[in-house]
Amino acid sequence: MSEAAVATVRQYAEQGQSAAELRRTMVERQLRPFDLTDVPLLERFLNIPREVFLPASQETLAYSDLAVTVRGAGGHRRTLLPPLVLARMLQGGLPRPGEKALAIGGAGYSAAILSALVGEVVALESDPELAARARDGLAALGAQNARVEVAPMGQGCPVHAPYDVIYVEGAVETGLDTLFAQLTPNGRLVAIVTPEPGAGWQVVRFERQAGQAAGRISLLSAGAPILEGFARAPSFIF
Repeated sequence: MSEAAVATVRQYAEQGQSAAELRRTMVERQLRPFDLTDVPLLERFLNIPREVFLPASQETLAYSDLAVTVRGAGGHRRTLLPPLVLARMLQGGLPRPGEKALAIGGAGYSAAILSALVGEVVALESDPELAARARDGLAALGAQNARVEVAPMGQGCPVHAPYDVIYVEGAVETGLDTLFAQLTPNGRLVAIVTPEPGAGWQVVRFERQAGQAAGRISLLSAGAPILEGFARAPSFIF
């Protein structure tokens, strides 16, 4: 665990009431009024410090209702989804005790939330610097059943498959077939997709039953940057 991660946890522990109140305000004003009914999930948002997964310069944004973009090595960017979007996404995936979850592109924060809701969490990141920050945050919070793997995000993480639920924390244009192959026969996948080019973006849960596609359920309308590894290849016009 890095000294920075330990210092961040200590700082917010010392602040105590103020940090807890910020999280409570986030839950009461941003989450609970908008169809967040999963009590254990709400408790995780109350107890997990989002700022642990942010650079020091962005800690003041931790409990805003905005997406927060963080940068890693070589100019890589990741967007932590707004708390409401992330919460609805996590709830919509129907995480259950004992299951294995894969969180792609969540900077470690979603893995920390999921760690008490499922049996095992794998957080996938392609950028070593962002992965290191996620590991530090998870270690600082004692999330022993969550691991961070570094690999191209569009390939998923087959080494630890199959997963009961996969979360893709960004917009997806292509590449879901690779992830579907890493689900259990009755697994779920949650991603931000659009039915067709030019249509609105939606958080959607895709379901399998006995290994076959069983449908898709729209959870809410929400946009996000296209996640690295999930962009459609540009077409050439002659």
